[in-house]
Amino acid sequence: MSHPLTRVLTLLELLQSNAQLTGAELADRLDTDVRTVRRYTAHLRELGIPVQAERGRYGGYRLARGYRMPPLVLTNDEALAVVLGLLAAERLGMGTAAPATAGALAKIERVLPHALREPLAAMRETLSFTAGAVTGQAPGTGVLLSLAQASRSRTTVGISHRSWREEHTERDVDPYGVVFHTGRWYVVGHDHLRDGLRTFRIDRIASVTSRAGGFTTPDGFDPVAHLTSTLAQGPYRWQVEVTIQGPLGEITRRLPRSAATLTARPDGVLMRARAERLDGMAHLLASLEWPFTIHRPDELRQSLKDLAARLAATADRAPGGPPR
Repeated sequence: MSHPLTRVLTLLELLQSNAQLTGAELADRLDTDVRTVRRYTAHLRELGIPVQAERGRYGGYRLARGYRMPPLVLTNDEALAVVLGLLAAERLGMGTAAPATAGALAKIERVLPHALREPLAAMRETLSFTAGAVTGQAPGTGVLLSLAQASRSRTTVGISHRSWREEHTERDVDPYGVVFHTGRWYVVGHDHLRDGLRTFRIDRIASVTSRAGGFTTPDGFDPVAHLTSTLAQGPYRWQVEVTIQGPLGEITRRLPRSAATLTARPDGVLMRARAERLDGMAHLLASLEWPFTIHRPDELRQSLKDLAARLAATADRAPGGPPR
């Protein structure tokens, strides 16, 4: 049986989260009876919280409109979850604006008791991410929220978009989904101008305007799968094909879907990828623990030899002096 004060606070949380609940609904969620719910609401009114009660068949309890709630009351686990979420967004480039994350953390820390504030501050200062920090391309908060809302309500939007060539266009888009991937936000959907599926970086969208029309997302459409497949087939300079003598499952875990497409073959796993620079591809292949055979381009062989030479020179370098 929970403490009565805990139930009163739970009642307050329920009233914050719902426009109106009947006495029976509140009693059911609090595992008590309607008479006790009336007593709990009286306690909240004594604390200055304006709980309004409406009688009748469609009556119930709600907070007075426009009432501003007091500071957050979080348990230790809840506070840790919120702080970790904010830190992850900041470190992984997921935030829409750096001041927003810092401001949210500061506000949360101000309302926490000292005994909890200090351990969470230590967590913020000492936590590290093995994936490394990402320099995120932050979109405008209004643009991101408008696209997310349009995607959920299946509403066509007009966007003002700037391409990587700095070309500005006005387009109507059916936003099938919003995806965060390696430090950038994307919207995937049907582009009315091109009459086909397109992917747009949200930080290149200046404004979003709702249109009168709606849309239906194709059955089974996966925005994440479409985005990663599109990025893997991007317009890069080099087309790379390499057979890797290793297990498909392990190789798949080591290579992101946006970097390559993998196909199991009798002689190994065929990796197809595109790259703007071959030195990066050489580093990627060298990081694998399995032998591999290069099919194309031949220039990749030289990039691997150059990398091997640099590593050999580094291995031979004596402390404080030139290579031995």
